[in-house]
Amino acid sequence: MLRFIAFLGLLAWPFAGQASAVDFAHQIVPILKTHCVECHGGEEAEGGFSLNTRELFLESDAALPRKAAESHFLQLIQSDDPDAMMPPADQPRVSDEQFALLSQWVNEGMRWEPGFSFGKPRYQPPFRPRRPELPHTTGNPQHPVDRWINHYLAEHQRPALEPASDSVFLRRVHLDLVGLMPTAEQAQAFLADTSPDKRTKLVDQLLADNLGYTEHWLTFWNDLLRNDYDGTGFITGGRTQISRWLYNALLANKPFDQMVRELIAPPNKESAGFINGIKWRGTVSAGQTLPIQFSQSVSQSFLGINMKCASCHDSFIARWTLKDAYGLAAIYSDQPLELHRCDKPTGQTAQASWLFPEIGQIDPQANKQERLQQLANLMVHPENGRVPRTIVNRLWGQLMGRGIVHPLDAMQTEPWYPELLDYLAADFQDNGYDLKRTIRLIATSQAYQSRSESVQQPDATVFEFQGPNAKRLTAEQFRDIVWQITQSAPSSLDAPIERGIVAPELAKELSFASSWIWGSTVDNGAPAAGEKVLLWRSFQLKKPIEKAVLVASVDNAYTLYFNGKKALSGDNWQQLQVTDLTKQVKASGENQIVIVAENQGSSPNLAAAFCALWLKHQDGSVERIATDDSWSSSLKIPPGSGKNKWQPKLAQLEAEPARVLDSSVWKNNIDPQIGPALVKVATGQAFPIRAALLKADDFMRTLGRPNRDQIVTSRPSELTTLEALSLSTNEKLMAELQQGAQLMLDLELPPNRLIDHIYLTVLTRYPTGQEKQLVASHIADQADVSSISDVMWALFMSPEFQMVR
Repeated sequence: MLRFIAFLGLLAWPFAGQASAVDFAHQIVPILKTHCVECHGGEEAEGGFSLNTRELFLESDAALPRKAAESHFLQLIQSDDPDAMMPPADQPRVSDEQFALLSQWVNEGMRWEPGFSFGKPRYQPPFRPRRPELPHTTGNPQHPVDRWINHYLAEHQRPALEPASDSVFLRRVHLDLVGLMPTAEQAQAFLADTSPDKRTKLVDQLLADNLGYTEHWLTFWNDLLRNDYDGTGFITGGRTQISRWLYNALLANKPFDQMVRELIAPPNKESAGFINGIKWRGTVSAGQTLPIQFSQSVSQSFLGINMKCASCHDSFIARWTLKDAYGLAAIYSDQPLELHRCDKPTGQTAQASWLFPEIGQIDPQANKQERLQQLANLMVHPENGRVPRTIVNRLWGQLMGRGIVHPLDAMQTEPWYPELLDYLAADFQDNGYDLKRTIRLIATSQAYQSRSESVQQPDATVFEFQGPNAKRLTAEQFRDIVWQITQSAPSSLDAPIERGIVAPELAKELSFASSWIWGSTVDNGAPAAGEKVLLWRSFQLKKPIEKAVLVASVDNAYTLYFNGKKALSGDNWQQLQVTDLTKQVKASGENQIVIVAENQGSSPNLAAAFCALWLKHQDGSVERIATDDSWSSSLKIPPGSGKNKWQPKLAQLEAEPARVLDSSVWKNNIDPQIGPALVKVATGQAFPIRAALLKADDFMRTLGRPNRDQIVTSRPSELTTLEALSLSTNEKLMAELQQGAQLMLDLELPPNRLIDHIYLTVLTRYPTGQEKQLVASHIADQADVSSISDVMWALFMSPEFQMVR
């Protein structure tokens, strides 16, 4: 029943159209320019009808979006009346094919490129940096972003923004900064925290998670820089990755100006894949050559200019010309480059040049490496305000759901608040091109932390800021969250990066010799096959800790519980297992480690258990609690222990001291693993594999992961029919949900608390009374894997989960 209800919810989403939409720039603009603009464009408006902008077009009542049959201008185009027909009788007629395109365009809603006009350009963005002074506003907010936003709202007579609830903010900021959900325990703690600065502290905590930040934002940068792990060109060697360079740059928070320099004028092969593009096999058009790819990539990624139109002919919708596109291309070209207009040679040779000569120009006589270096210097020139504006606009769009300039690759479009964009860009430039700093500046503002718009505004030339826009989860976020909640992340990655490098000196510093124990039967020789022994130890913290890491191995099989919850299990004693218990350790009171160990096999054989809790205190000192003769043991195991439903009354057991064993076989296998395992967890390197590090499979492509043969700066916002079906039938997803359901059941929570836990885990909030009643009726008297996985699937499919709001 729940799955059916959730599927109906999916059907209520706006689905993407299946037919190809009309291309305004390439199909509609040429028709209007040829047949209409002479009389109804620029300063001309015969009959009171101007089509300079979409607004003027609609004000004249000449066109009715989505109603081609009722649109007057189309009726005039078809008219045979010499006094009424458009164009006039002495001018070329609109062909049937062109009329069909105009009709389709109207029926699709008359999409119009934001900022485009058939009249004289009304807005020219500044090139050099501007540093506007912060305005004085009512309420006197201290945060600079909020001072600008409050001033903007007052100017536009808009009400003040309402703050988002703690649960909404908690989920939003986790997904935006590290791409993962807070755990149920983290959600409970944050929601119960009454500190006035808890939101700022959380932003700082998340940005300090270097690995989480890197492996989430890698998706953004892979899209922007056309980087991937397979696809066109990799098999033939016509394409190279920048994965290792990019990963390390994000991990170190490399300044953006340095990133730009190394991408445009690569110091080595690691960052050269971006400008080298894709060497296509076979015959290619002039617009697919490596120099033209360079021109398009550099323009789009760093300047917010879509140079694809100008790479074929002078742009219809911007000031960029064929000469501009080929001037950039010539910087990269190894040989003289002939201009091609619409794939036909013009006989003209391109001269290396760049688009904004007011701060300098390329020397066309210099060699290629020098030309690239000159371009890199111009890109990060102190008087270049275009590059900082472009990247901070992308960051704002990533966090707020829409850029200050929209679309993101049309930076010649007028911003909805130029002063805010200028301030952010100048602040970014003046503070070392620090990406994390700008992300923090936005994320700590009340504007970011306000309620998202309840109704999305259409993509139009007039936009008023009313709060953050809700965003779809990316394919990578969706997969990461499911893996996080169900603990089903893949065990290997595809990105050719060195993830989790262990410094030998640190591993050596944290290494120690393992100590192994078993129950009292070892006095009588090897334990019997199938013998189980209970081993436990209690302790209290001596002082506050910074990190707690547990390592364990048991010959042959075991389950380990920490403070009553399952922490580790396994049946391969040669592989040391490790987990982070920092958040599970009680600061005061008793902590308890319990191991249920089993000697497997068909006859008596040696058996032993090893575990150690490595504690790093806040004062820098280190403590270890490891298996030794201070541990207790018992051959009596409380009933149901294999199902994790036991509450051992250890005090009532006839406990005996554990026996310490010594075997070079165990030590030789396990001891070399201890130091590296501790380093990885203690430094955050034992992070589960993230989707951004994997090749795109069919499921991720269905969820919107793009083909990165082209630069992608925005993902689809609509849910497609194929995606809805895939979410409903994907066998791998269903198996992961069943694994997650079992984890929920292993918590042994009462029904009400279990439902609370599921909602906190999946939606970062408590369920409403109605929701709790519905889920309780589905689970009925006995929660099992099937019923819990149904509940989780229904929540995963809800718009509330699939949107970052």
